[in-house]
Amino acid sequence: MSPADQYPHIYPLTRPSVLAAHALVKPHIHHTPVLTNTTLSTLASTPQNKEALKGTQWEGQEPAKPKISLFFKCENLQRIGAFKVRGAFHAVIQLADREGEGDREKGLEVVRGRGVVTHSSGNHAQALALAARTFSIPAHIVMPSISTPSKIAGTQAQGATIHFSGSTSQEREAVVDKVIKETGATLIPPYDHPDIIIGQGTMAVELQAQAEALIREDKALSVAEGKEELDAVIAPCGGGGMLSGVSIALQGTGIKVFGAEPSFQGGDDARRGVEAGKRIESVKTLTIADGLRTPLGYWTWKFISKKDYVAGLYSVTEQNIKDAMRLVLERMKCFVEPSAVVGLATILYNEDFRRMVEREAGNKGWNIGVVFSGGNTTVEAISQIFKPESEVEAQREEGVVGRDGKKEVENVAA
Repeated sequence: MSPADQYPHIYPLTRPSVLAAHALVKPHIHHTPVLTNTTLSTLASTPQNKEALKGTQWEGQEPAKPKISLFFKCENLQRIGAFKVRGAFHAVIQLADREGEGDREKGLEVVRGRGVVTHSSGNHAQALALAARTFSIPAHIVMPSISTPSKIAGTQAQGATIHFSGSTSQEREAVVDKVIKETGATLIPPYDHPDIIIGQGTMAVELQAQAEALIREDKALSVAEGKEELDAVIAPCGGGGMLSGVSIALQGTGIKVFGAEPSFQGGDDARRGVEAGKRIESVKTLTIADGLRTPLGYWTWKFISKKDYVAGLYSVTEQNIKDAMRLVLERMKCFVEPSAVVGLATILYNEDFRRMVEREAGNKGWNIGVVFSGGNTTVEAISQIFKPESEVEAQREEGVVGRDGKKEVENVAA
């Protein structure tokens, strides 16, 4: 059965669908703030030092001179610390409405009798567990046995039943299949699902309205006089559920959408796949942006591969991510995870992106919305990130002992 055939009920994946989803999930999520920061907007509008470009593909080139004003959507302050609750709540509500044929309470009784199931090592696990608990639905969460203890604890705290598995997708899916056979639970995938995608897009609806309201209140926040709206939004891209949702939500608004990825060990699979014209189905990277280690799926590829949805994909180095994260922590006082800052890192350090803004925006510049996708990290993990590279490499070689007693390298500095 093809992915399209799995969801014969699917409504149009359009901006009106995102607006309808927002009405459904709004009572269950935080209306996270949009913040501005003069220092970061100034840095974004300042040409990089030629010295900083040494050793990069832009060495010897004249640095770009874009004009940019930044507006940060802080999903690190969302429930469970990440945007994932938007898609999880939307998927559960839609499931209940379908099972009840429009009678949500009737549908919820049906869903409660079976439960829901997913596989996730972190944010989606906690998000679905929270959504299920809110509606008194049994939740079965398949988590790799090497998942970090804090994420296991966070999922258990929502009352979910944890089923441990191996770390590969095949091992996870095998346990999911077992749970479905034993319980009849309905699978709600982490990202490659129309209900999830549309739910994640609700953040873009808020970001657009919030940025415009901020500019109306203080016109000096805009990059240019008379410009009262966003020109672009950039969001992190892992499995692509959020980026797809944002691109759908902003269709027809005139706002361009861009995706950002880590380049380390091929973590920029979406960018490479779009360039090659074929989806890359497997990714193995130890980037510190651990939330972005997932390849695009069937549904997310459908949107991200189209220029009229996602205008461009850009990648950044591990050092770029660290530098951007330090700026956010120190200048904005925002607690974010590495995955959250790849968009900002692109704006500050990727000369291809900066040159594109300079070329397309001209003297007027761009107001750019930047999605901070989450803040699910720890003080210990952050301290690892900012350790000297020699110390980090030594620890990578040693490995750490996961929950299953095996040495696992991925959790170090991630």
